Amino acid sequence: MKYQYVRLSVAPMMDWTDRHCRFFHRQLTSRALLYTEMVVADAVIHGARERLLGFSPQEHPIALQLGGSDPVKLAEAARVGEAFGYDEINLNVGCPSDRVQSGTFGACLMKTPALVADCTAAMKAAVKIPVTVKCRIGVDEQDPEPALDALADGVFEAGADALWVHARKAWLEGLSPKENRDIPPLDYDRVYRLKAKNPNRFIGINGGIQTLDESSRHLEHVDGVMLGRAAYHTPGVLIDADAALYGDAARDFDFAALIETMADYAGRHIAEGGRLGHVTRHMVGLFHGMPGARRFRQILSTDATRPGAGPDVLRQASAEIDFERASQAA
Repeated sequence: MKYQYVRLSVAPMMDWTDRHCRFFHRQLTSRALLYTEMVVADAVIHGARERLLGFSPQEHPIALQLGGSDPVKLAEAARVGEAFGYDEINLNVGCPSDRVQSGTFGACLMKTPALVADCTAAMKAAVKIPVTVKCRIGVDEQDPEPALDALADGVFEAGADALWVHARKAWLEGLSPKENRDIPPLDYDRVYRLKAKNPNRFIGINGGIQTLDESSRHLEHVDGVMLGRAAYHTPGVLIDADAALYGDAARDFDFAALIETMADYAGRHIAEGGRLGHVTRHMVGLFHGMPGARRFRQILSTDATRPGAGPDVLRQASAEIDFERASQAA
């Protein structure tokens, strides 16, 4: 995977971007780079690898995001990820949750850029696939100007292939992880300045981006755009992404075929011991703003979560939608 061709990615989101979510998103966009949830390096090394790292071949291109602060462990986890077939390994230097801080990784690593560089160098030496970093513009009382420059300089000197920047500070004390996604003000210009200072390095932007039009405007200043909650809560935004951001031919999207693909996928998951709700919980916002969407959501939020629910529940929910009108809206 050549990083200059990554114009859109879907952010790694804890408890959200699991393998079922990624399979669903891949039906909407063939181009966007998809990320796993963050997986702790120790878990990769010592845990149930297939459960933690398994994915469907259709999910490519796909990146594994790791959490950790020990270069040796991160290098070993990166090797495991490469052997599993991931297209990229990403280091989390942006998550502000308490459980991440207690493990001395995530956003608190913004305070130790030399350690982040060491981790990046170790991972880069361990694998042949791209190694990237996702960070904030700073944490707590840090001045984002020198803080972000120090982090970027260190990881690029260590060989990082890309830096994705969430254009907000993280406050490690006083704000919850949820509040850290909304309260610290966005500073897109700070990320633009970083790109201007690093014209030959890949800089991607994340944070509060809602639409493809916004994404296109950001791409006038940076190399890539990362969508998070917008892609999850209103996944239909991904349907036109390949045409809008990559220049692919526009298409008439076949929602009926999508539902059948997801019903078949859910059936296989159920046959392996899973539940329908594991799959359909990621699809609730698919028809956002369209006639019948409310009833679609209700069925997926109630009937699909009941023990023994099968793929026909998804088909029943989709019967509330006029696919022809939905395709026109998409």
